[in-house]
Amino acid sequence: MRWNGQRVADGDLVTAPTLPGLPGLVRSVRTPEFQGMVFHEIAAKSALNRVPGESAMPFRWTVNPYRGCSHACVYCFARRSHTYLDLDAGRDFDSQVIVKVNVAEVLARELAAPRWRREHVAMGTNTDPYQRAEGRYQLMPGVISALAGSGTPFSILTKGTLLARDLPLLVDAAQDVPVGLGVSIALVDREAQASLEPGTPSPQARLELVRKAREAGLPCGVFVAPVLPWLTDSVDVLDDLLRSIAEAGATGVTVLPLHLRPGTREWFMAWLEREHPKLVPGYRRLYARGSYADPRYRKWLSERVRPLVRRHGLEPRATARKGSPLRGIPGDEEGDWPDGALPGADDLPSTPCAPPGGSEQLTLL
Repeated sequence: MRWNGQRVADGDLVTAPTLPGLPGLVRSVRTPEFQGMVFHEIAAKSALNRVPGESAMPFRWTVNPYRGCSHACVYCFARRSHTYLDLDAGRDFDSQVIVKVNVAEVLARELAAPRWRREHVAMGTNTDPYQRAEGRYQLMPGVISALAGSGTPFSILTKGTLLARDLPLLVDAAQDVPVGLGVSIALVDREAQASLEPGTPSPQARLELVRKAREAGLPCGVFVAPVLPWLTDSVDVLDDLLRSIAEAGATGVTVLPLHLRPGTREWFMAWLEREHPKLVPGYRRLYARGSYADPRYRKWLSERVRPLVRRHGLEPRATARKGSPLRGIPGDEEGDWPDGALPGADDLPSTPCAPPGGSEQLTLL
């Protein structure tokens, strides 16, 4: 990537747009506080994204203020989405972040359209809205205010402890619309975290975020995802993690095995070859059929986890339609949502509606 026409503004290194094929690109920015990263600021034409009709997700609309993610999780299922921008699914995904700087204003306009039916809008389903860049751009307060002000229920899934900044705003929003919160915590071991998800807040900080959300009176489900075969799937590891989650006051939990989509598979397997080469043959067998782990492993993990979940009082309540959890999690369409992570089954319409702008929305932009 070339850096022509560079200049410094407020301590940031600003360049001419460096991704000419990206719609709405305004400028590209490097800043000392985010070493090795580039933020590509765009003026988005739309904020609401329609979920493809064939998707199993229990919602039809999402908002993604960012693309790419500084969490740098080697297992992130969304990596392939960066290749649509002629960026790679590996290092570029971690370091080249697209920022929709006008997302709140565009969203407010779309939500004010007469055709908008105030359906559940999900956030954090592609990349994390509370990754480190949010501390710089502060887009989420405007997004939350636009959704709550329009009477639109919403949910947020995150690893980012920056969400704590917005808890007062979320508490106010929950007075007007149903709100769901989910926090992803795959493990508690700091050494493993530094290797697998080096840009994330510590597991202990995320557990504290769950505690703060619950103390504020908000629901908060936890995603134990992904569980890594032969690395984080022992009874002791899972029991310790579930105990910590219960002590933090989580309203529910779901436990999901690793999912390896194309783009993610190559990046993760390269990490596994470096860090745990003896496990590579086993992973190739487990994921020989595609992105999902062998059904026998999924069943084995479910049976291992069930008594642990029960032991710690984290069994799901029968609050969803038909008395079973809502299914279809980003990265695992067979996974169940934990209690508290969705704004409620009653907020989901039975029939689809047209996008507010009257035309098909881009799935990711």
